[in-house]
Amino acid sequence: MVRAGRTASACMPMRALQVREVMSTAHNFPSPSIPLPKGEGRQADRSERSQERGQKMGREVEELARFVAATSHDDIPERVRSHAKLVLLDTLGVILAGSERPEVRSLHEQLARGAGMGASVWARAWPHHDPRSAALLNGIAGRAIELCEGLRLVSGQAAMQVLPGILALSESRASSGRTLLSALILGYEVAGRLCSVFTPRPLAHQNGQASLLAAAAAGARLCGLDATGISRAMRISTTLLLTPSYTNVVAGATALNVAGGMSGFVGALASELTLAGFEAQDDAIEEALGQMVGAGFDASRLLDGLGSQWQITRNYFRLYACCNPIHPALDCLRAALAELQPAPDAIERIEAATYRFAAVMRNPQPPNFFASKYSLPHAAAVLAVRGDLDHAAMDDSALNDPAIAALRARVQVSEDPAMSAVAPRLRPARVTVTLKDGRQATHACESHRGDFNDPFQPEELHAKFRGLAGLVLNDEGIAYAESLCADIDHVPDMRDAIAELGRHARR
Repeated sequence: MVRAGRTASACMPMRALQVREVMSTAHNFPSPSIPLPKGEGRQADRSERSQERGQKMGREVEELARFVAATSHDDIPERVRSHAKLVLLDTLGVILAGSERPEVRSLHEQLARGAGMGASVWARAWPHHDPRSAALLNGIAGRAIELCEGLRLVSGQAAMQVLPGILALSESRASSGRTLLSALILGYEVAGRLCSVFTPRPLAHQNGQASLLAAAAAGARLCGLDATGISRAMRISTTLLLTPSYTNVVAGATALNVAGGMSGFVGALASELTLAGFEAQDDAIEEALGQMVGAGFDASRLLDGLGSQWQITRNYFRLYACCNPIHPALDCLRAALAELQPAPDAIERIEAATYRFAAVMRNPQPPNFFASKYSLPHAAAVLAVRGDLDHAAMDDSALNDPAIAALRARVQVSEDPAMSAVAPRLRPARVTVTLKDGRQATHACESHRGDFNDPFQPEELHAKFRGLAGLVLNDEGIAYAESLCADIDHVPDMRDAIAELGRHARR
């Protein structure tokens, strides 16, 4: 992890055709109250514009900003806070392991030449940067290994885009753990709600889009801005929205992960822009998500269940280090392999039928580590040969493993239109394994394990965390991190807590 600086302004191949095929179808502060700067004539202008603003700016977006500002830590139900602690732990583990990817380590070295101080990079030697750079690096690392959690019913990896910015800010500002956890939950709330009413354009990947605005809201909340400031931070951030493509993933273009990291960067920057007095148009979010970056924005459902249905509890976690849509088929394959117990070379073929979005991820020859995360034939072969799909199993060596390469060619993937018809409410799959001796096993499922309908046990997620965090932390550091997340409500100073964790980082 990259450490955040203590500066005074810290707050302030598979063919693209296949992708087109699928894409076409606060510690004790109940209400943050830092006022915005009042330049000459600015307050009068705002007063005169208030009625016009209420008409032009979406009522729903403003109400969401008010909810983020006014909801205290104690207003959030205990069950929600408890689940959010697992999200926090899981996300930190993925960031730590992702920091070991060669392109991420190289970027650490490049940016270190002009590094500021104040926030931690969650990586070996625990380097320091200014909060924005730390957030960027931690966000890129978290996207690098395809193991982060996400929204179950809509596309969005909310925690990995919201947490890096507020993590850096909480350290640089010496915020309490309560402040950090509340900002995570409320930023996640914005992400889930914006993603649910936002229609992405064909081929668009969710990194750096609606969840980037949620990162801005979370950063503004952590910095104590009021509802007007949170709204303005989000609206200013619409000018920073990105346009990553799903073509990146099948081409193995790791540049896609920079888009996810930029959400963290904006999360640490947006409050500074707001406090500096930058302005934004009143309907910036509606225009950006409805017409510019996105193809539609229906705010009529934005507030449904607000305050009672918490988005962070409607997520999924991953134990398989590959793209989430192919997990149902892999669950089915695991069951079939458990029944037959075959040696890899005894498998004649593996036939997988699933819904459309997952079925296009069928390239049997992914060009690199990143692209392999989006190949069902590759993941299936790894599972059959290595018996697991965790980060260690789905590593670089799997691409050139002769047994895996041979089996990839015997994996057949097809779309079942009936399954496509019920997605994404369900994510069905059916897998048949046929052996060379004629034996066969077929298993089907309606969705994968790990979402809120069929959750992993907490111990499974802790085991995942230990395996990932152990790449960067020693055993004492792993135990400290688990305790830190479990007791985050009682941490008085995140700067001190993260500094203590850094003492256990490998060098």
